Amino acid sequence: MSEVFHIAKHFSISERAVVFEGDCLELLKNVPSDSIQLIITSPPYNLGKEYERKLKPEEYFDQQRKVITECSRVLNKTGSICWQVGNFVDSSSIIPIDNILYPIFRDLGFKMRNRIIWHFEHGLHASKRFSGRYETILWFTKTDDYVFNLDPIRVPQKYPGKKFFKGPKKGQYSSNPLGKNPGDLWIFPNVKSNHVEKTIHPCQFPVELVDRLVLSMTNQNDWVLDPFLGVGTTIVSAIRNNRRGAGAEIVKKYVTIAHDRISKAQKGRLPIRLYTQPVFDPQYAGKNLTNAPWLKPLPQDNGQLKLMEKAGNLYRKAK
Repeated sequence: MSEVFHIAKHFSISERAVVFEGDCLELLKNVPSDSIQLIITSPPYNLGKEYERKLKPEEYFDQQRKVITECSRVLNKTGSICWQVGNFVDSSSIIPIDNILYPIFRDLGFKMRNRIIWHFEHGLHASKRFSGRYETILWFTKTDDYVFNLDPIRVPQKYPGKKFFKGPKKGQYSSNPLGKNPGDLWIFPNVKSNHVEKTIHPCQFPVELVDRLVLSMTNQNDWVLDPFLGVGTTIVSAIRNNRRGAGAEIVKKYVTIAHDRISKAQKGRLPIRLYTQPVFDPQYAGKNLTNAPWLKPLPQDNGQLKLMEKAGNLYRKAK
C-alpha cells in the first residue's frame, strides 16, 4: 500500500486522489488533454433513481454524448474507456443501452476491443421474461497502440496438467503457468445486501471488477478517472493498485461515503471481496434452505419428476 495522502477536491496532475463534488463536465473541463490513461464508469441508466433526474431519451443520449466527447479529449493516446451499462426497461420492453451508445464512440474514432459480459446471480425477479442477470462493459481504445497487461489478471487454468501430445513440444505442459486469459464473460457477485462492500448506493461496482480493468489497462502511477463516481469504487481500486484516481459525484452523501472508503483503503482497512475468492455456493456451504421441502419422498411415490409436478400444481393453486 502506498503512503497515506489527502483527497483533493479539484483536479491537479500532482494529486493522487480527487473527489469532485459536482457535475462531471465541470471536473472534466479542468483535466488537461491526453492526461488520463483509463476511464471507467457506470453512468446513470435514466431510470429515475435518486442520483439522477429522469430525462427524455434524446436528452439522455445528448448528455452522454457531451460527457463521452470530453472523455475523448482527456484520454491519452494509449488509453482506454470502459463504459459499463445495463438495459432500459420501458413498458416491459428491453432496450439495450450499449447498442445505442456505440455509435457515439464510433463517431469519435474509438475502436471497440471487447464487449464484456458481466454475469451475476442476484437481482430483480421477472415473471413474464427471463430475469436479468448481466450487464455489459464496452471497452474502447483511442488508437491501436494501447496498454494491455494480461499477466496481472490471468485466472487459474482449467487443465493445468495438460501436455502437448505431439510435435516438438510433446510431453511438455501446454498451459501458461501464470494462468489463462479470463475471456470476455466475467462472473463477479454484484454488490447486494450480504456483500462485504455494500453501502447505501443501489448500483455499486464490486472492487474486484474494477481491479481487473485497472491492472490490465494501466501502469503504476497512471491516472484513472470515473465521471460518475458514486461511492468511490474506481478510486479505491486505483489507489490499492498504486495508480492515481479522480471522479465526480453530485450526491453529497455518496461523496461522504467515497471519502471514507478511500481513506480506509489507503490504510488497508476497507473490507474488500478479493477476486481470488470463489463465488459463494450455498449448497457447498451446507445451507439448510437449499433443501427443497416439497421434494421429500411421499408415500408410494419416490419419483422426483412426479414430486416436482405435484409441487408445481400446489404452487399454481396457491396463486
